[in-house]
Amino acid sequence: MSFSDVIKKSVLEKSQAGDLSAVSITVTLVIAILLGLFIYFIYRTNNKSGFYNRGFNKSLATLPVITAAIIMAMGSNLTISLGMVGALSIVRFRNAVKDPADLTYLFWSISMGIVTGAGLFKLAVILSIVVAVLVMALDYVPLLRTPCLLIVEAESVDVEKELISSVKNQCKSCTVRSRSINKKGVEWILEMQTEKEAELVKNVCEISGVSSVHMMTHDGEVRF
Repeated sequence: MSFSDVIKKSVLEKSQAGDLSAVSITVTLVIAILLGLFIYFIYRTNNKSGFYNRGFNKSLATLPVITAAIIMAMGSNLTISLGMVGALSIVRFRNAVKDPADLTYLFWSISMGIVTGAGLFKLAVILSIVVAVLVMALDYVPLLRTPCLLIVEAESVDVEKELISSVKNQCKSCTVRSRSINKKGVEWILEMQTEKEAELVKNVCEISGVSSVHMMTHDGEVRF
C-alpha cells in the first residue's frame, strides 16, 4: 500500500466517523439558543433606528443556532465540510444593511454560532457579555457638537448680506454651502456650529424678505 493510499484511507475513515453524540449536540444547540436570545433582547432594547425590524431581530436569534450546526457538521465530517464550503461560496445576499450598527449585531450573532459550534462555550459567553456591555456603554459617551445646516428662502438676493451678518453674530463659524436662485426667490444652505439653534432661527425669521427658515442638526442621522 502506497503512501497516498494510506492518506486516502485515513481521510475516508475520519470523514465517516461522525463522533458527535446526542448530549454534545444538545448542549451546543441549547447554548447557541441562549446566546441568540441574549442578542435578541440586547438588540430590542438598544435599537436606535427609526423603525424596529422584528424580522431582522428574529434572524439574529436564529443565526447562532444555524451557524453552530454548520460548524459541528463541518468538524465531524470532511465530506460535509467540503460540501458546505462549496454551497456557501455560491450563496449571495443582496439585502442592503441600512443601519451600520446592524453589521455589528450580524457579526456578533454569526461569531457566537462559530465559537459555540467549535465547543468554546466559555469564550462565547464571555465574548457576548463583553460585547453587550460595550454596546450599551457607548450610548453614554457624549457626542461632540456637530455642524448644523440652515436652509433659508428669501424673495431677493439682497437679503444675503444681512442674513450672513446675523448668522455670524451668533455662530462660531458660518459657511455658505449652496446658493440657488430661481423665479420664486433665492435659497441658501449655510453650515455652522451654534448652541442656540432656536434663537438663531427666530432672528433669521425676523429679517425682512425672508420667507422660510429650516434648521437641520444630526448626530449621524439627519433630523428635520
